[in-house]
Amino acid sequence: MFAVIGILVVIGCVVGGYLMGHGNLSVLWQPAEFVIIVGAALGSFLISSPMPVIKLTFKGFASVLTAKSPGKSEYLQLLRALYDLLNLAKHEGIIALESHANKPKESSIFTPYPFVMNNHQVLDFICDNVKTYAMAGMEPHEFETLMDIDIDTHHHEELIPANSINKLSDALPGMGIVACVLGVVLTMGKINEPPEVLGHHIGAALVGTFLGILLAYGFVGPFSTNVEHQVREQHTLLNVAKTAIMSFALGWAPVLALEAARRAVPSSVRPTFEELESAVRKK
Repeated sequence: MFAVIGILVVIGCVVGGYLMGHGNLSVLWQPAEFVIIVGAALGSFLISSPMPVIKLTFKGFASVLTAKSPGKSEYLQLLRALYDLLNLAKHEGIIALESHANKPKESSIFTPYPFVMNNHQVLDFICDNVKTYAMAGMEPHEFETLMDIDIDTHHHEELIPANSINKLSDALPGMGIVACVLGVVLTMGKINEPPEVLGHHIGAALVGTFLGILLAYGFVGPFSTNVEHQVREQHTLLNVAKTAIMSFALGWAPVLALEAARRAVPSSVRPTFEELESAVRKK
């Protein structure tokens, strides 16, 4: 929602300011310049990127318009699911978690929490590490290293779209200059035309530079930053899950492991001690 509002604000302010200066909108309508800039930038992206990166990047573009940042209620769902999991392990042993980890979509622990069920990375992280700890009987420091490897791999993969979009943003001003130079070349071929005709063609050529810079810093660059924020939010979710599981592996009681996980939540959306206690008691 806010991304759409931002796009409208950028367009409205740029066009509105131009009209306040008594500009002629028809001069800015240069489809050929747009085709050169966007087409060349997209082509350079396809040249530089293998197919998996292309898919992840387009998915990243779409996520800017569809993704929702996790709030307090989403973190409460994650914390409650982790508490249910650890509480079961305390009373029935870690082996009791295998059935839930093997079939999470049928689990009575995970299904009450739609946020956890729909976030496949968090769900897979919890299930994979629970199964590994149950089967391998690892030392806590070894288990922590394994979870860190998992989180680092997720983090690296999720940053690929942001980095690719950022490189695309860096290319757009240069492609705008290419479009501008081509416009000047076309203008040179009409050097015998009257000044008003030459002025129109020169203005059209300069639109190429304008479009390249506007697309880079007004749209594509902010898309890259938005994806980076999403990556940090997902990293935080995984770290919350890791904190709870690791604390339990160290021998902490489920309620203490849950409190450690709560403190790993960003303060802006962190449930209070009383809110979490109330949610667990209701369960």
